[in-house]
Amino acid sequence: MELAIYYSMKLSKFSFVLLLGLLLSLSLFSVNNTAFAGTNDNFTESILPAPVPQSTQAPEPNALVLFLTGLGGMILHFAQRSFEKFKRFFDIFLAVLGLLIASPILLLAAILIKLESKGPVIYRQKRVGKDRKIFRIYKLRSMRLDAEKGTGAVWAKKDDPRATSLGRLLRKTHIDEIPQLINVLKGEMSIVGPRPERPEMIVDFISLIRDYDKRLQIKPGITGIAQVWHKYDETVADVKKKVKYDLLYIRKMSLWVDLRIMANTCAVMLIGKTVR
Repeated sequence: MELAIYYSMKLSKFSFVLLLGLLLSLSLFSVNNTAFAGTNDNFTESILPAPVPQSTQAPEPNALVLFLTGLGGMILHFAQRSFEKFKRFFDIFLAVLGLLIASPILLLAAILIKLESKGPVIYRQKRVGKDRKIFRIYKLRSMRLDAEKGTGAVWAKKDDPRATSLGRLLRKTHIDEIPQLINVLKGEMSIVGPRPERPEMIVDFISLIRDYDKRLQIKPGITGIAQVWHKYDETVADVKKKVKYDLLYIRKMSLWVDLRIMANTCAVMLIGKTVR
């Protein structure tokens, strides 16, 4: 009995020591684990970048203006390119239709020109087109064959003495311009646009008239604002006024503007004078 009590006390003391050692080990493990966790968090924070805070503010006004300006420019550029393609299609359609309708008038005019004076029916002359490209314009001959012999390029006049009797009528009604529909088909001219000038005169006009070269940015036309609102050029002042009309057309160029100019051109051909 005493032996059992002795061993029971020994076992209880051993169990107490073992339990105390176990609790001490758990305590040390917990401390070490907490320290490691803190070290690991610091290590992770040192490697990974700090999160960037998301902005919830509206775009700056300047950035918005720049964006809308760029978008507007793209839309304007697309509309301009689309109109240029449509204008070319419209030019070809009207040129073919015009030549078909005007063919009897052209035939009659050709016979009368041959009967009145010597020389070719169709007169060809160098003109300056888009981007300063030189081309030959076609017109019904309205002047004597030697009209510029010894003088070179000179101003045209209202009652030009170089013009024949039939030529004055052709110029007054603008029938002499009909062969330029061939230039339209060739892509050298448009139905509506600035009037093409001769190379000899272009050099002087560019040096004398501000912004004159801007009218060379588009194809020249058979008719235009300057042609229906103004008379024949006789002085540099006349050309300056025409340039203002041409630049106005370039700024306002559209299908509706072209249709109005063509309607006014028909009125000019009927009454024989400008609409203003």
